[in-house]
Amino acid sequence: MAREAMAGRRDARGAGENGAMTALKLETGKLRTGLAGALALTAVGLAGCETVGSAAAPRQFAVLETDTTGATNTNIASLSEVVQRNPNDAAAYTTRGAAYARAGQFNEAIGDFTKAIQIDPNSGAAYNNRALAYRQTGRNDAALQDFAKAISADPNYAPAYIGRANVLRANGDLDGALSDLNQAIRLAPESAEAYHARGLVKQRQGQNAHAIADFDAAIDRNPFVSAPYAARGQSLIATNQFDKAIEDYNAALNVNNKDATSWAYRGLAYEKSNRRKEAMESYQRAAQIDPGNPVAKQGLGRVSGGMGSLFN
Repeated sequence: MAREAMAGRRDARGAGENGAMTALKLETGKLRTGLAGALALTAVGLAGCETVGSAAAPRQFAVLETDTTGATNTNIASLSEVVQRNPNDAAAYTTRGAAYARAGQFNEAIGDFTKAIQIDPNSGAAYNNRALAYRQTGRNDAALQDFAKAISADPNYAPAYIGRANVLRANGDLDGALSDLNQAIRLAPESAEAYHARGLVKQRQGQNAHAIADFDAAIDRNPFVSAPYAARGQSLIATNQFDKAIEDYNAALNVNNKDATSWAYRGLAYEKSNRRKEAMESYQRAAQIDPGNPVAKQGLGRVSGGMGSLFN
């Protein structure tokens, strides 16, 4: 069972994913210098779980986890030497750009990806990487343009369809997002990210049974990240499957116990199943992490007797 696999996984890998689905990998290219593979960088992605049936929970968009250890800066210095030795190698710029993105230096990353595109204008990966960096700087229009260019350069490049779909979903174009994700799944049927993203679209459309099926597929393909569990939990709550929702939030929190939204929705599942003590504890944990969390604030008001019961 996927939930059992998740519940047993307390390790650094899980904690480092910050409760988000591992999504579109920044392509680093193949360097002829022997540094290939020295940098494994991942864009942590997909919008986090959005509220089912309301706008109460904040939307969480794709983010990159930044490196605070200093290791990335060392890599950047080494990669800059590679760029100096290979000024016409698009892969060298792409790899350093990924390192800049990992360090949270998105403008520098965009500069390197732009240089890679100038050298190799048919690189779908470079356009895709730059689109991801644009998203981090709030430039969604530019990101959409680059995702489209990535697809034009390589119509079979599934990550670009997933990336574009995430922006379209954030912009409210659910039909466009669904079309892109259907194509991504056709191209990459083992992509957990594609199924998770499509589940979020269906969840937004109110198709919770279909959303649950997509989250199931995402978890089957990668059971060691928290976001699909948290997203599935919201659809399970919406379909009155409270015990299963609690299982999913336990799994999500086992990976990232600092996710206020998962604590809050676990509280909601407990509250809806008339377990007020457990609901109170979960809401309190959510409020400690994020005092402004609306689900926790409203839940605390109810279970404390201040706003009445969900069932009144």
